[in-house]
Amino acid sequence: MAFFGSYDDDTLRKLTGGKTVSPVLGFGKAEGDNTGRLNNNSGNFSISGSQTKYSVLIRNGHFALTGPGQQGTHIVKPCLLDFGNRKDSPENEHLTMQIANRVFNIVTAANALCFFEDGEPAYITKRYDIADDGTKIAQEDLAALGGVTSEKYGKDFKYTALSYEDLGHIIRRFIPSWRVEMVKFFDLILFNFLFSNGDAHLKNFSVLKSSDGDYKLSPAYDLMNTRIHLPDDSIFGLKKGLFPDGRTFPLRLDHKAFSEFGLHLGLPEKVVKTELERFCADYPEIEDMVNRSFLSENVKEDYYKYYHYRLVSLLRA
Repeated sequence: MAFFGSYDDDTLRKLTGGKTVSPVLGFGKAEGDNTGRLNNNSGNFSISGSQTKYSVLIRNGHFALTGPGQQGTHIVKPCLLDFGNRKDSPENEHLTMQIANRVFNIVTAANALCFFEDGEPAYITKRYDIADDGTKIAQEDLAALGGVTSEKYGKDFKYTALSYEDLGHIIRRFIPSWRVEMVKFFDLILFNFLFSNGDAHLKNFSVLKSSDGDYKLSPAYDLMNTRIHLPDDSIFGLKKGLFPDGRTFPLRLDHKAFSEFGLHLGLPEKVVKTELERFCADYPEIEDMVNRSFLSENVKEDYYKYYHYRLVSLLRA
């Protein structure tokens, strides 16, 4: 893969606050591999949890590794090590995040592609829990907020303990403006289904504390089509699926099931209908974005095929 020479102004504005920075990383893969991992508490079937992640900041016009005591502002994720189509993983995540934001208006963490000096790609994302002045914004994932731990539910708790409806109950309990945030949550579940994100576990949903002390859902993160790397990957990240009794997993994943799910979350029927229609609509720009992406040609075909298959399922009455 050839790398591009600079970011456009819009990417710089979102990713760096307008600071000019090179897409070529200021450290090598060997150097990075010796720095350790931000997250090494992986489960047996996790992609995000087992992926190498580097804490970086902007230094002399490059993204550079943080030193002792330094606060990173961005996270770099190189190609996967132990999964299929490993070199497509950075663009898979970048493309999926871009579709979520640009097509479906889902608020996402700022992100881009970056490159090692040999041209191998990596994914970079801005830490939304770090304010512009460098202070840390209080964040909790829904597992922690709901008191769901490995001690209570076993080592694979983030996949097996709850359903997505259960996560909705946590949102209602802790977020005063839950009616607004629940629409965002419903949209994110629809998106994860449509784009085969089988790693949407408990820790991939978080809340941020606002300046007035209330919690709101964080921007979406770790969105990717996991079937590209795990062909037999699960339909959902949570093994129970939509409902606590697991009755729609793995069966009857259609328009009716997701409509029922939205109502169980406490959303008005009109809102559920509107959001389902929005996600079931025809968006030619999705195919265009896939075709213009840095994905390998065979992976482009699979990416769109998987999306179209899920869309047909969602359209079923």
